[in-house]
Amino acid sequence: MFPERLAEVQRAVQSALDAAVGQLPEGELRAAIGYGAQGGKRLRAFLVLESAALFGLPAAQAMPAAAAVEALHAYSLVHDDLPCMDDDDLRRGLPTVHVKWDQATAVLAGDALQTLAFELCCDPALGAPERRVALVAALARASGAAGMVHGQALDIAAETAAAPLTLAEITELQAGKTGALISFAAEAGAILAGADRAPLARYAAALGLAFQIADDILDVEGSEEAAGKRLNKDAEAGKATFVSLLGLEGAKARAAALVAEAEAALAPYGAKAQTLIEAARFVIARDM
Repeated sequence: MFPERLAEVQRAVQSALDAAVGQLPEGELRAAIGYGAQGGKRLRAFLVLESAALFGLPAAQAMPAAAAVEALHAYSLVHDDLPCMDDDDLRRGLPTVHVKWDQATAVLAGDALQTLAFELCCDPALGAPERRVALVAALARASGAAGMVHGQALDIAAETAAAPLTLAEITELQAGKTGALISFAAEAGAILAGADRAPLARYAAALGLAFQIADDILDVEGSEEAAGKRLNKDAEAGKATFVSLLGLEGAKARAAALVAEAEAALAPYGAKAQTLIEAARFVIARDM
């Protein structure tokens, strides 16, 4: 059930993003924006739509928020790939935006994807104005200097640190860089419904950390062909990861324990949360 549902979300969100990008002025910039918004697991969009479904909100109502979080995520990847950041030339098996175009175009495409995310969060389809304002505020916190950007800054600082990060430090880093946007996505349904976000916040905190640990494991055990990007970069740079700090088996055990925590957090929703449970299991079973 989960793979089919995820594939359905991937198609629907891509259509929504294509439609939004298609309204922009024609030219190389629009082409780069659209290129940067292609592909990916769409797990964050899935979390938006499934969290909304918990509260009886239809997919059509929540779709602008699902597209928004993917536009925001796409911006982060376009900028993260730049030479001044992680300096990657491959993303999802294709040349990164700055390689296919140039660095200036990549910066502008990322900027445009970021602002598009907030425009999508203002779509009247999402509901009452106060719900949309709450959604915009939550996305700003998750993606800004207290969330994703904070995590990215810590990651960059770690490259020149005198010593590798501790487990507590790398957990803080990843809670921002990866976890904050996952938390926004999982809580979006509750925000749109005006409901208690606490159970989904607990779910998302465990899920986001499990996701990053799984990434670190894939960086060691995965294939570059499946991942669509270069692996083992952190190990080659001498950077601390969950695998280097916990060991491979220890990292796998910690990820499994976090998935169990995520599942337990969903207990208040009963059977309605089954697809979110399957999403948590997918996070540590994926090969990309």
